[in-house]
Amino acid sequence: MFPTRPSGPLFGVLAEFDDAAAVFHACEGVRDQGYTRWDAHTPFPVHGLDRAMGLKPTVLPWIVFVMGMSGATAGMLLQWWTSAVDYPLVVAGKPLFSWQAFVPIMFELMVLFSALGCLFGLLGLAKLPQFYHSLFRSKRFEQVTDDKFFISIEAEDPKFDQAATAELLRGLGATHVETVES
Repeated sequence: MFPTRPSGPLFGVLAEFDDAAAVFHACEGVRDQGYTRWDAHTPFPVHGLDRAMGLKPTVLPWIVFVMGMSGATAGMLLQWWTSAVDYPLVVAGKPLFSWQAFVPIMFELMVLFSALGCLFGLLGLAKLPQFYHSLFRSKRFEQVTDDKFFISIEAEDPKFDQAATAELLRGLGATHVETVES
């Protein structure tokens, strides 16, 4: 579940861009070339960048939905078991299984399970916590939180060729391209 360090001595190639439009168009170019193991790094969200990268929609909403329905079902089953099977007690002539009284607990368990599913699903899908990343070795990459935009292509990508990938990124408008060691 947790990511490991790359196996080889080379992590990949890191390209720096000056603005959001340049990195957006570069992402389209990298996507069109058929690379699969790469990422874009920006100091703020860039609208439409996920489409430019060719990313598929996330499965996180389905995880949250399934966990929410599981919570509601667990709440209903727990209350049914305790009031109708394990300890049946007739109160004021009401039926043993009265689902209307169970709705608040079902709702609360649905919210709890949904929140936990969202938290752990997000952590799992994002491969977090990640205590090490090879891009942290690059001094220029420190500017990603300020005002620079980057694209990194990993050496584990099937189409990766160090010289050809660096030349592609330069052709897409990169102001600086460097090789990043593992």
